[in-house]
Amino acid sequence: MKIILSKLSTKDLATLSQRLINSSESGNFPVISNHPLLTELKTMYADYDEVYTKQIYSGKGVSVADADAERDNAFKVLKNFLNGYRKMTTLSNFQFAKDLYQIFRLYGIDMDRESYSTQTAQMKKLIEDLEKPENIQKLNTLSLVAAFNNMKSKHEAFELIFAEQAGANAQLRQMKSATAIRRDLEKTIKSFLNIITAMKDVPDWKLLYLDLNEQVKAAKNSTQNKPINNS
Repeated sequence: MKIILSKLSTKDLATLSQRLINSSESGNFPVISNHPLLTELKTMYADYDEVYTKQIYSGKGVSVADADAERDNAFKVLKNFLNGYRKMTTLSNFQFAKDLYQIFRLYGIDMDRESYSTQTAQMKKLIEDLEKPENIQKLNTLSLVAAFNNMKSKHEAFELIFAEQAGANAQLRQMKSATAIRRDLEKTIKSFLNIITAMKDVPDWKLLYLDLNEQVKAAKNSTQNKPINNS
């Protein structure tokens, strides 16, 4: 039973592993029942099966981007209103708008174009400043408290989703890589097939050898006309 396991795709390697295990545990071959190498093969396959199709990252990137877009929109709505209002010098409260817009300028009127981390740091400071009693009073006078609260809530929602993404990504990176697990699985399959081959002339092992050899042939055929490691 000769096969170059590295030529198998990730899915074909999983299929071969599962077929070897199923045949060995079919009840037709007592000689391999509870064999240490079969136990090891099952353990290695279970680890491989858990991670070989996993995403490198959590998949929360779209949710984070959407939350950031909502935060940006809320920020721009409030900023643009103040920018327009402060120029209307005939209105009695234009100075309040001018004062509040200056705070936006202090922390970056284009912060929505910055990286997530930079915008988050600046947004935090902006919100803290706008929450000061004198500024809340100005927002209230301009009927902008609701707009401010919306910007704050969108920022907090973004922070929550971003933290979830960071935690999920950290967990994925802590998992043993599929590449490392594949090497372990290939090594175990090789050892498993070697012992079956070595015992093939022993009556109790012959039928097992013939059965598993068919599984190996099927796996070898699966590589025909396929790029190496195409999963």
